Amino acid sequence: MNKKRNSQTKVFVAMSGGVDSSVAAALLVTQGYDVTGVFMKNWSGDNFGIQADCPWEKDQKDVEDVCAKLAIPFRSFNFEKEYRDRVVSYFFSEIKAGRTPNPDVMCNKEIKFGIFLEKAVSLGADVIATGHYAQVAKSEASTNYSLLKGIDSNKDQSYFLHQITQEQLSRTLFPVGGILKPEVRKLAEHYGLSVAKKPDSQGICFIGEINVAQFLRANISEHKGNIVDADTNALIGIHDGVEFYTIGQREGLHVGGSDEPYFVVGKDKSHNLLLVAKGKTNQRLFRRVVNFSDLHLIDASIDLSKMNLQASIRYRQKPENGIIDLVHNTFTYSVPQRAVAEGQSIVFYDDETCLGGAVIEGN
Repeated sequence: MNKKRNSQTKVFVAMSGGVDSSVAAALLVTQGYDVTGVFMKNWSGDNFGIQADCPWEKDQKDVEDVCAKLAIPFRSFNFEKEYRDRVVSYFFSEIKAGRTPNPDVMCNKEIKFGIFLEKAVSLGADVIATGHYAQVAKSEASTNYSLLKGIDSNKDQSYFLHQITQEQLSRTLFPVGGILKPEVRKLAEHYGLSVAKKPDSQGICFIGEINVAQFLRANISEHKGNIVDADTNALIGIHDGVEFYTIGQREGLHVGGSDEPYFVVGKDKSHNLLLVAKGKTNQRLFRRVVNFSDLHLIDASIDLSKMNLQASIRYRQKPENGIIDLVHNTFTYSVPQRAVAEGQSIVFYDDETCLGGAVIEGN
């Protein structure tokens, strides 16, 4: 590794206060890059009733401490307005439409690899880096870049990165993408970082661990409707509004008196009906054909119809084989998939390469 050459490359690292992005910064410093740590303040809770669950002040202090330990500059960008306009507004518009949004995908597209990258470059950065478990590759035979899975299959985050573009990939480093998570923890201790044992964050991107039901009810009015057994057409309960439920959901239905639990298998927004069925293996929970829209390809020069594709319909799901139809915008799986949710992402792979993805539509 040429540290002298790296020293001429200025990197702004998106640091969340977690161990992954902190180790990413430490590795880049070790490799000789000109590193600046940047904390993005995108959420502070205010009027959504989740202030206590959004520890941005603690996270920012953790970033400052890590930057001090690594002897690199610290900066803070405030993107709260943009986050609300581009991510939160999308989240609620999808929920109100009866769909299941994917805010982490939108956050990466609009914030981390959108306005953060733009601002970093405007301030003199050559590239940005994040703590994502993914990898960037560029073959000698092509001028195009590829997005690869992280080598840690339990942590791979390529699913959330499928909207990235060639230009963004060309300016992005993923320093921990080739490392297993346990090794990242060991490196954090090796570098003496204060966040070495900090638990991984969960929940919505930049908002954190929240009670999603409470979050939604603070912003969407309840409107009661019928819960119907899809197999018998029997009325079995009352729900608070189809917006508060997603396909495959079991908890929170409050319908008893059955030998098997009920699961959400459909939502009729126009009639405010929630369709459920008994048993986690009920055939109504499974689909082979997935309709999609808004296909995005990381490399526009590839032809998906000529590839041996696999696809995932949720994070941490092993991609399954299938056939894509680009005329009708469908992907037909070789085996039925459980709980396909409209509004979520279907992400396409060629083995270890993430090719892009699309938005799942209804039947």
